[in-house]
Amino acid sequence: MRNNFTLFLLLLLLPAGRSFGQVNPEGLLQLSGVIVTGDSLKPVPFVNVVIRHTYRGTFSDYYGFFSLVASRGDTIEFSSVGYKKGHFIIPDTLSENRYSLIEMLSKDTVLLHEAVIYPWPTREQFKQAFLELQLPADDIDRARFNIAMAEKKERNDPMPMDGSMNFRYAMRQQQGMLYYAGQLPPNNLLNPIAWAKFVRAWRNGDFKQKTDKDE
Repeated sequence: MRNNFTLFLLLLLLPAGRSFGQVNPEGLLQLSGVIVTGDSLKPVPFVNVVIRHTYRGTFSDYYGFFSLVASRGDTIEFSSVGYKKGHFIIPDTLSENRYSLIEMLSKDTVLLHEAVIYPWPTREQFKQAFLELQLPADDIDRARFNIAMAEKKERNDPMPMDGSMNFRYAMRQQQGMLYYAGQLPPNNLLNPIAWAKFVRAWRNGDFKQKTDKDE
């Protein structure tokens, strides 16, 4: 009994729903079209398509196509960055509920005001910083600096070690003794690198005893 009653209610509501779905409000129509450029007729993608004085609208796809529901007599506005705004008034004498159009937009050139940016708050501070700017050294200055460093190193070599240098040397010696504890230390008698250093030092005269005349 309950199933028959439910089926009876569905049969009663079905015609009502069908008649409600077929109702077409007066004045509404489906507006579709393509937005292209005025000079080359290329499609303009992602254009804002809005009905004036309303919050309803859409935007064109990648190929410039759009579609929306509007009323007869509405003003459709088209806007996109880099193009002048366009508008179209839907005729109020249309008898069909569909309308198609091709909207052409003209390119717009935007001129911005000149903006001067300074690294300092005022011109006076910038001028003072510019005058006090130290330019980088040229090749001659760098050569003089390198020669001075070489001369300083040459004068620093014969100087005796101070307390901190002696302490580090003693610590390295102690570390070497602990490292080779329980085994024979390496012998440089057959080391060709050690022999090369010995021969070079001997040719340079590092083993000569200094006399009072040399000092």
